[in-house]
Amino acid sequence: MRVIAAKMFSGAVFAASSFHPIPAPAAQQCDWPAYRIFIERVVQADGRVIDRSTDAQQTTSEGQSYGMFFALIANDRASFDCMLNWTRVNLSANQFDSNSLRLPAWQWGKKPDGTFGVMDPNSASDADLWIAYDLLQAGRLWKEPEYTKLGYALATQIAKQEMIDLPGLGPMLLPGPQGFRVGDVTRLNPSYLPLPLLRGLAHEMPDGPWAKLAQSAARLVKVTAPRGYSPDWGAYKNGQFVVDPKNGDMGSYDAIRVYLWAGMTPSSDPLARAWLDALGGMRQSVSQNGFPPEKVATMTGAASGEGPLSYWGALAPYFKALNDDHGLGLARTHLEALAAPAGATREPVYYDRVLGLFGGGFIDGRYRFDDNGRLVPNWRSAC
Repeated sequence: MRVIAAKMFSGAVFAASSFHPIPAPAAQQCDWPAYRIFIERVVQADGRVIDRSTDAQQTTSEGQSYGMFFALIANDRASFDCMLNWTRVNLSANQFDSNSLRLPAWQWGKKPDGTFGVMDPNSASDADLWIAYDLLQAGRLWKEPEYTKLGYALATQIAKQEMIDLPGLGPMLLPGPQGFRVGDVTRLNPSYLPLPLLRGLAHEMPDGPWAKLAQSAARLVKVTAPRGYSPDWGAYKNGQFVVDPKNGDMGSYDAIRVYLWAGMTPSSDPLARAWLDALGGMRQSVSQNGFPPEKVATMTGAASGEGPLSYWGALAPYFKALNDDHGLGLARTHLEALAAPAGATREPVYYDRVLGLFGGGFIDGRYRFDDNGRLVPNWRSAC
C-alpha cells in the first residue's frame, strides 16, 4: 500500500510519489554508499521505511525518524521530505503541522485482516524526540523556517504528553503517553535518551525541560548499570530505580543503542565521561572475548551469546570515544561486512542497516555533534 502525499512549505511542494523511486543522491565527494543502499533497499518510493524482517512488514516512527536523520547527514532533502510526508499522512492522520500536531503512532503495517494501517496508536517518545531534533536541525542547516516551527511544536508536545516529574529525580521521558505507569511503578527505557539530542533541544528551547532531563537521564544510565552494562528497560518506584517488572534486567537489542549514543557525545560535555564510565562492562567483554555479548543480565554481569554484526555498528563510536584502538579496529572490520550490499536473495535487515549507518557514519567523520548538541554534517565543509 502506497500513499501519495504533498505538503506546501514556503511556496515549495514537498511531494512523495508512489510511481517513481526516490532518486539516489548525486555522486559527489561526500557520496555515502551505505546510505544509498539504505534508500534503495529499505525506503519505499513514497518515503516509508520498511522493516521487512517482521511478518507485518512494519514501519515504525523510529524508522522514519532515523531515516530523516540520515537524509539530513547526506544532504538529501528530497528523501527527507518524502519520509516526513509519509509520517504526517500515515502515522499522524495528516495532523502534523505547527498549529495542530498529533504525535505519530509508533507502529504501522499489515494488520490481521490483511489491510495496512496503524497497528498501535500509542506514540514512541524516542522517535518523537529524534523527529523533533531532525526538524530543528533541518531548519537551521537548510534554512527552512517551516521545519523549525514544526520541530518546536513537536518538542512542545513531547514535553506535555510524554514527560513527567518523578519524585526525587526530576523530569523524565516516558517511553510513550500510555501504558508505562502502573500503580507506583514507572517503566523507563535508557536507550530513549541520546544526550546530544537533549543538548540540541536545550539549545533551541532554553526554557524547556531538556537540560534537566539530561541530568535525570545520566542518573538513569548510571544507576541501572551496576556492572557496566545497560538494560533494555528499567523502572522507578518509591524514589529509586528498580529492575523492570516486565522484562527484567536483560540488556540486549534496545540497550546496544545506549553505548552508541554515549560514543557520539562530545567529550567536552560535562556528562560525557561519567556516562561512558558507567558503561565499562561492554568494553571489558569485548576485550576478553573478542565480541560483544548478545544478552547480559545487568545486575550480575552474566553474559550469553554473540552479538550480531549490527552491535559493532553501535559500538564503533563507543570504542572511539574510549580511545580503544583494539575495539575500534574490530568494529571497523565488522562494519565493512555490515555495509556490503545484500545479495539478490537477502533483503537488508532494517536494524542492522540503521545501526551501521549511525556508527559507520560517525567514525568516518560524516557527522558529529558540537558542544551545543547541534548536528555538524561534513557536507557543510567538505562538499
